[in-house]
Amino acid sequence: MNRHELSTEHADLRAAVEEFARTEVAPVIGDFYERGAFPYGIVAKMGRMGLFGLPFPEEYGGMGGDYFALCLALEELARVDSSVAITLEAGVSLGAMPIHRFGSREQKEAYLPALCRGEALGAFGLTEPDGGSDAGATKTTAHVAEGQWVINGTKAFITNSGTDITSLVTVTAVTGEREGGGPEISAILVPAGTPGFTVGQHYSKVGWNASDTNELVFDGCRVPEANLVGERGRGYAQFLRILDEGRIAIAALSVGLAQGCVDESVRYARERRAFGHSIGAYQAIQFKIADMESRAHTARLAYYDAASRMLAGEPFKRQAAIAKLVASNAAMDNAREATQVFGGYGFMNDFPVGRFYRDAKILEIGEGTSEVQRMLIARDLGLPA
Repeated sequence: MNRHELSTEHADLRAAVEEFARTEVAPVIGDFYERGAFPYGIVAKMGRMGLFGLPFPEEYGGMGGDYFALCLALEELARVDSSVAITLEAGVSLGAMPIHRFGSREQKEAYLPALCRGEALGAFGLTEPDGGSDAGATKTTAHVAEGQWVINGTKAFITNSGTDITSLVTVTAVTGEREGGGPEISAILVPAGTPGFTVGQHYSKVGWNASDTNELVFDGCRVPEANLVGERGRGYAQFLRILDEGRIAIAALSVGLAQGCVDESVRYARERRAFGHSIGAYQAIQFKIADMESRAHTARLAYYDAASRMLAGEPFKRQAAIAKLVASNAAMDNAREATQVFGGYGFMNDFPVGRFYRDAKILEIGEGTSEVQRMLIARDLGLPA
């Protein structure tokens, strides 16, 4: 992948998702958003397009593409709506990717085909009520008894965990103590409907209202010992790799929201008239929108660079953190400015920028806060931990 140009395949995918978002998502998503309803029909169409299988091999029902293809799809979806985009992002990078990267062949054969088709969704149970950024402080536990993992604990803010098509959750749990002290953390696959696994409260959220987010409770939940994902004690390292990749995806989603703010502001500034002219004729509005476009463009280059390094097998942790930091800032800043361009209408949920404003803040929090990204960048530069 050239770091600044799209291949023919990537360009065609971007155009196809752009049209889908404009014609299939934009006309209806506002209603789902206001009702807090999950858009099953839209998700099914995305599945038929192959979006959930983009970065996975054809052997398991995927499209045989790459992670950058997923990022392009996320950007185009988020230009219209972030709830739909985060459903795809979490379903792929958090739900299916741990199984693809670290799962056994039996786990891949059992779960990946349906996940790739979008007929099922997976979730990743990492965050806990008392532990967000400090994921190493996991309190959920799991021990082996009679050939089964017995899991106890609670997970919080888990995307795609309570839908009618959720098939599994991969959870991190303390499974022992490492040599030299410290918790041994492993990842364990828990199928939906397993006794002792309860989907708890559905959160009332500020944004992402058409996506699914729940608390998960494990009370003596038993799954086969073979449901260990990857190596025992490697769960912490595994989720760090998953989060590094996921930050590129969240950066792409953030760029989409930032660009959507530009799209809506340009359209509105051309149509809205004040004092005898379209407001787009006033330099104050022109400069505001020019700054918005500059932020979106710069953030896009950042995630393109991180993705290209990842696909080339080069170190990309710092670039992923930079992309996530820059892009989430751009999304938040552009959402605020777009609301200002729209004035009173920007405060109304009837207009997309109202949703954009509500959706933007979580991008500075989810999959690593902005503070965590700065910490990662500083450490990678050689500053002391």
